[in-house]
Amino acid sequence: MKIIVSAGGTGGHIYPALAIIKKFQEKEKNLEVLYIGTHDRMEKDIVPKLGIKYIPIEIYGFSKTKIIRDIKNIRLIYKDIKKCKKIMEEFKPDIVIGVGGYVTYPVIRAAHSLSIKTFIHEQNSIAGKSNITLAKYVDLVGVSFENSKDYFKTARKVVWTGNPCGENAKSASKISKTTLGFKESDKLIIIVAGSLGSSAFNEKFKVFLKTVDDAPYKILYVTGKKYYDDFISNSNFSKNVKVVPYFDNLSGLMKDAYLLISRAGASTISEILALKIPSILIPSPYVANNHQYYNALDLVNLGVAELIEEKNLNPDLIQVTINELINNSKKYEEMKKNLDNLKTQEASTIIYNEIKELLK
Repeated sequence: MKIIVSAGGTGGHIYPALAIIKKFQEKEKNLEVLYIGTHDRMEKDIVPKLGIKYIPIEIYGFSKTKIIRDIKNIRLIYKDIKKCKKIMEEFKPDIVIGVGGYVTYPVIRAAHSLSIKTFIHEQNSIAGKSNITLAKYVDLVGVSFENSKDYFKTARKVVWTGNPCGENAKSASKISKTTLGFKESDKLIIIVAGSLGSSAFNEKFKVFLKTVDDAPYKILYVTGKKYYDDFISNSNFSKNVKVVPYFDNLSGLMKDAYLLISRAGASTISEILALKIPSILIPSPYVANNHQYYNALDLVNLGVAELIEEKNLNPDLIQVTINELINNSKKYEEMKKNLDNLKTQEASTIIYNEIKELLK
């Protein structure tokens, strides 16, 4: 079996794509995978290291201010479609899979023009522009949130799959907090601002991390690699705090944590639901359509998370919100109960089965 996968720009697109690839690798003995991504975003470094054949194309997101680049981008899209058609004619894929980001547009359009079967996946509660535009060209759409189906009324078929990162998180090996020097009895709070980190997020927490010496919990703070040196310079954090630039297999550590404080990207949401961990969500206000806010709002409405908007974030509010969950066992246990009652999907398995059915 041969598949082409395309996704790019952020971990929220890339990691679900890799989870789908992993499932196909488990199920298909003679699988060939080709990944088409951008020439300048994080997938160009992540994917080849996994031994997956990678072909970059030059494409950029549209901007309301960079008119000249947008004009160039329109030309690039037509060039990319032509390049992708040539790639597909040589590779001869059974299916082309788009998992979000503007890079998927020319890839899916090329596949459609060659009558190759296509599938796209939407991770967020509010669908991205590329996926909405592509819906009428594809054979199958998968969504992480059931309410996202409304964005794809022009699609031939839409299936609620869940997010593939959730299935990956469940299968991750548990990591004990004791490996980081914490005690088994410690209530560990993990604070992280997505796969890349965030300077704005970090700045909001710097003061707070100096005020928790006597707190009845411990904190692991993940800065993001490029922000670490700046974050720890001249910072005298409380003894209850451990700061790291990055943590491999964070899902495994989340299994031994009491609470997660994070952005509200789609992959993070899926991990929260899969691992049944109460959370305080601080959506990034810098993303398209403010989709992280609506991702977080879905979890608040389900009674499994608290939401703080970044504009309201300050050390006192952080402290109060944490204390409500640390000191109010009834509220925390209610969140845990609501999480346990939620139905979650084995997304990668569902996607694999739906695609196999499509290819019959």
